[in-house]
Amino acid sequence: MNKKTKDVFVLGLALFAMFFGAGNLIFPPSLGLMAGKNWIVCAVGFFITGIGMPLLGIIASAKAGGTIDAVGNKVGPVFSKIFSTVIILAIGPLLAIPRTGATTYEMGIKPIFSGFSPILASIIFFGITLFFVIKPSEIVDKIGKILTPLLLIMIFIIIFKGVSSPLGTATISMKENPLSKGFIEGYQTLDALASLVFAGVMLSSLVGKGYKDVKEQVSLTIKAGFIAAIGLGLVYGGLMYLGSSANSVYPLDTPKADLLIGITNHLLGGFGKIALGIVVALACLTTSIGLTATVGSFFNKLSNNKLSYKLIVIATCIFSAIFANVGVEMIVKIAVPLLITVYPVAIVLIVMNIFDEFVKDASYIGAVIGALLISLYDGLSVMGVDVSILKSFIDGIPLASFGFAWLIPAIIGGILTTFMFGKKTSNSSYAK
Repeated sequence: MNKKTKDVFVLGLALFAMFFGAGNLIFPPSLGLMAGKNWIVCAVGFFITGIGMPLLGIIASAKAGGTIDAVGNKVGPVFSKIFSTVIILAIGPLLAIPRTGATTYEMGIKPIFSGFSPILASIIFFGITLFFVIKPSEIVDKIGKILTPLLLIMIFIIIFKGVSSPLGTATISMKENPLSKGFIEGYQTLDALASLVFAGVMLSSLVGKGYKDVKEQVSLTIKAGFIAAIGLGLVYGGLMYLGSSANSVYPLDTPKADLLIGITNHLLGGFGKIALGIVVALACLTTSIGLTATVGSFFNKLSNNKLSYKLIVIATCIFSAIFANVGVEMIVKIAVPLLITVYPVAIVLIVMNIFDEFVKDASYIGAVIGALLISLYDGLSVMGVDVSILKSFIDGIPLASFGFAWLIPAIIGGILTTFMFGKKTSNSSYAK
């Protein structure tokens, strides 16, 4: 194996580890349970946003310059600051970080120590997070390198057992459109948003390995992406199948964490449940540490050092410890309006940045406005806000029935602003 092949393989494993968090475990089985006989079609939609878009996000961000700010800069500096702040908050204290604490309690502590206080569990979990974030240690990296293989081994044992000895068979079909349902549920992984931050880490790694040419960096990232995608596809697909096979065993409204614990207990007995719980809890801790450090660094830089890194991470841990106590299901429910609003905009920016050398600067503005207007309507609808006056119009947009009503307005918006304010793109780092 030559150096470049080895580097691509290592980078692919790193990408997989960065995208695959223990929290992501809970979504595919639940989606498979709801999809039943339609789980394969549903999986395709989930793969697009849960695997495809994160990998495209890495490529787009790398081509743009490796920072989340660079991805939104074509729309404008103010928009870029707002957009990047929303993304960091989403993958930080508003959603992802509290979810690690809630998942740890529901999958790692509660099944083993049923009477343990969730409040005390949150205080301990985020106290440990704060300790490692304020005083970075190589121990975290070593734990992560050990935990990822252990977590994968445990998952593949469960999947193998579930495929060879299924819990049951799917007895019903999904009432909703399975493709669009899977597509929207893929938002909950948060990976497409996180990919815009991870790109900088990938570029730094490649530069450290001696790859200076931007085109070569993007090429290696794409190759590594296929390695990561294969791993994610196997895990997500296997877990979704387990969920569909449990379609005749568990009610469709079974809480996500309880479902995975129940499936594991059915397949491997009490030992499997305990082993999975411990590994998931520790994996959630390393994820929490990494995301909290990212939040601290981002807002410290955004404020030009006016807000200290230490103050930001302390505030993040306190807020997350409180928010985690609402539980995984409530955090997921709260996340839906925000993700439905933000994800279409992120997807538009990712795709346009990938083809940046063929896109005029003005196109970004119209495309983002077009997508945002529709996704904002969808987000408000999910929140229960009365926007029925617009319903007939939105429903009449092509692809609306599949959940992609924002796509045509984004294209039309991009075309309009291109003709109105068109200017040839000239600052693509990739094109240079």
